[in-house]
Amino acid sequence: MTNDKNFIFSTIPYSLYVDPDILAAENELIFERTWQIIGHENDIKNPGDFITCDVAGEPIVVVRGEDNLIRAFYNVCPHRATRLENNEAGNKKILQCSYHGWTFHLDGKLHRAPNFKDNPCFCSSDISLKTVRCEVEGSLVFVNLDPNAPSLYETYKDFFDDFSQFNFHGELRQFNERIREIKCNWKAFVDNYLECDHCPIAHPGFAATLDLSKYQIINQSNCSVQGTQIKEKQNKQSLKLDLDTAEVQEGRFYWLWPNTMITVYPGPGNISIIKMSPIDHETTKGTYQVYFKGGEPTPEQQTLLEFAEQVRIEDLELVEREQIGFRSKAFSQGILSPSEHGVLYFHNLIRESLNLEKEALPVKS
Repeated sequence: MTNDKNFIFSTIPYSLYVDPDILAAENELIFERTWQIIGHENDIKNPGDFITCDVAGEPIVVVRGEDNLIRAFYNVCPHRATRLENNEAGNKKILQCSYHGWTFHLDGKLHRAPNFKDNPCFCSSDISLKTVRCEVEGSLVFVNLDPNAPSLYETYKDFFDDFSQFNFHGELRQFNERIREIKCNWKAFVDNYLECDHCPIAHPGFAATLDLSKYQIINQSNCSVQGTQIKEKQNKQSLKLDLDTAEVQEGRFYWLWPNTMITVYPGPGNISIIKMSPIDHETTKGTYQVYFKGGEPTPEQQTLLEFAEQVRIEDLELVEREQIGFRSKAFSQGILSPSEHGVLYFHNLIRESLNLEKEALPVKS
């Protein structure tokens, strides 16, 4: 949907950023039905490698099996509901519950149940971990709690088709991961990511480095892509990137509905993944993962990392201040400029998911 010049479009109501009941609805109607990124397939490169995480409050374990397939399961023992794997990541030949010692193969099938070994009525072949949908595209690993959801590629076809221009996917290795607790509703961070009207004011370094006159945000199906060129003078003076020979000559900023952002910066092969997971209605867990071809940044990429971190800190200050305003009685909702069409698209997906009406205000004469 694009902006009609005859209308001014409203934001979603600010109550959606401060109401705990709304988050409960979002977990059921959004997070339990959408693809959630876990990371890169090289994070679990070898048989027995695993990652644990939470999706919509559900504990999940993602593991590579002896057959080299990546699978996801609810991280819950079928015996007495204990969380099965307590480490965030690692490598194991067998998964074992720390409560009663039940063990499971990497494909989720029961290996042994010590306290049932003498029970003739117990059939171990009927017991296994409960599976969660897990798919890999472009070397990125996603899970979905909804067994009937469209496939990962079908959901984000426009993103994966554009992302396929980068041919270094399989060579990436994680350089670092950082977790931040952000004092804002998860939607506030996404709102901020989906517009650059604030860039000249809030990000002076960003504005000095990138050509904002050519900045574009293009809405696509369940995603958006945005970006522009680095100013040639700034590139030579500070970033020192040889874009004529660089693997990535023009960066990309992707957003995937509802809460995933993926950035590809100019230079040698790289991606950065940002995921916003709600802790509560006014607190968000921000997960930041950085991947480089070969695992280590070049000196030029290290400069870009520092540049991106500065922009990130500036954004976090903005969204935390905004959360204060959401609680105020001054306004019940905001308005969107024509250049904030990325935010409008996101808000309309929120409205659709929560069964809210789309809103627009006639332009005053």
